[in-house]
Amino acid sequence: MDPRYCAQDILICDLCENHVVQSHCEFCHVNLCKACVGEHLSDSTTKHRVVPYTERTSTPNYPKCSKHSKNCELYCEQCDSPVCSTCISTGNHRGHHLSDVLQKLSSKIKDMEKELKELETIIYPKYEEITSGIKSWKDKLETHYRKLTTAVTKQGEELHRKINIIVANQKFKINEMKTKHMAALNKQEKEIKQITAEVKLCIVDLKKILESNDTSLASVYKSRYKEIRRLPQKVKASLPRFSPHQINTEQLHQIFGSLSALSITTEEHSFPMKKPEALFCPAVKPLLDEPQLIATINTGYEYSLYSIICFSDEEIWTRGNDKIMKLYNLQGRLQKSIQTKSGNYPRDIAVTRSGDLVYTDPDTRSVNIVNNDKIQEVIRPPGWTPYYICSTSTGDLLITMTSDDEQSKVVRYSGSTEKQTIQFNSEGKPLYSSGCIKYITENRNLDICVADWGANAVVVVNQAGKLRFRYTGHPSTTKDLFDAHGITTDSQSQILTADYRKDCIHILHQDGQFLRYIDNCDLQRPWGLCVDTRDNLFVAEWKSGKVKKIKYM
Repeated sequence: MDPRYCAQDILICDLCENHVVQSHCEFCHVNLCKACVGEHLSDSTTKHRVVPYTERTSTPNYPKCSKHSKNCELYCEQCDSPVCSTCISTGNHRGHHLSDVLQKLSSKIKDMEKELKELETIIYPKYEEITSGIKSWKDKLETHYRKLTTAVTKQGEELHRKINIIVANQKFKINEMKTKHMAALNKQEKEIKQITAEVKLCIVDLKKILESNDTSLASVYKSRYKEIRRLPQKVKASLPRFSPHQINTEQLHQIFGSLSALSITTEEHSFPMKKPEALFCPAVKPLLDEPQLIATINTGYEYSLYSIICFSDEEIWTRGNDKIMKLYNLQGRLQKSIQTKSGNYPRDIAVTRSGDLVYTDPDTRSVNIVNNDKIQEVIRPPGWTPYYICSTSTGDLLITMTSDDEQSKVVRYSGSTEKQTIQFNSEGKPLYSSGCIKYITENRNLDICVADWGANAVVVVNQAGKLRFRYTGHPSTTKDLFDAHGITTDSQSQILTADYRKDCIHILHQDGQFLRYIDNCDLQRPWGLCVDTRDNLFVAEWKSGKVKKIKYM
């Protein structure tokens, strides 16, 4: 049993637990013997006021024991509760660490005061701020979804209007053909009636002559038999037919427009809090009604600018049809130049996750990496020529290749090790055309997207290499083929691909539905594409040698 709590009501020093109490610290609520007063006062981190025990001005406000109705002067750390002398004498707290209850409660009160202050001044206001942000976004959502509904309704009305125009035109043509057909029949009917009347007159005249036996009448009779006997030609017409085209629901959706998916995510809150706009931003970035040209960079590659890749949001690597790869800032100033190791011109460029430049050299059939201005060959596939390349989210390289017998495939490399080959569909047929122009990129959903110029298509497979879809141009386009060149993707997993001959960019949903064109920025033979971290699009113009930065979301 604790020596301070024996049968007699003798107060023992709280420090040494041996001698009788003679003094009391009113700030610390500690009972002290004469020998321990100096040691207690030596703690300069705490304010003290030691007085004789009998002259203490206040009696400590000890908590009452719920079991024994006595003052609890100690605190059991293991049981996390105040205890009285009787609690201790029972032996229930033997071996437990005991501390002064008033000091413990004083510490807890300080923690409670600190907690209250944070709740009142930081946490509660931030919860109110979050609630206000939610309310603000709910109000914005009402407007946004109302606009969505209005846009869909308007598109439906426009589609109905155009269909009604088509129906009216068809009906007009039908009535016009019917009128012409009826007019032809009426004309022939009128002619037949006139001839029929003449035939009747001939019959009457012949009967009259034959019945009269008057040879003078017979001598003057002029026969029209041969003329009348030659019947008129029939009016022939191939009756028009209406052949309704089968309505493909998927194509109808593409013509009508697509609604991007709703993506709801949660984010851990931290203190200090962000602004509500940052905490509660919508996951989907809407496309601008009119994309905006915000910068133009002249690279000097006139009629020869092919590939670009973002090195950062402020710098881009470019390559043309010479042996020099150039790094420009957005002001058009040349920052760096790298010459290929072989002296040949590179076919495509990429930037690894660590920021190293990678390029393909078809003449040496190699893939090379530039690290600290030193060039190292990392891949040389036997029997295959690497052409176009991209770096993936995991640090792998995806490379399009063509063999000596003009087969094509996509190969995934980790360093110099081949990890995956994508060449055929589930029926064993080639996924890609035999041509070498096949720009490649990885989407945010890990799909592998290839702009296959030889097939006039964007070919998209999933991470395992299974075909997801082919996009061969907007279904309403019938005049010219889809001239697929550069390809890239953005934060919304939308696919952007350059249509070289139509001077525009196609924007596709990640599932292949056409969303819109970018055709208002005076593009001149767009070729290479890339997107920075802010979803700004960079377009390499083959004809002008300029890189155009376009804001489209």
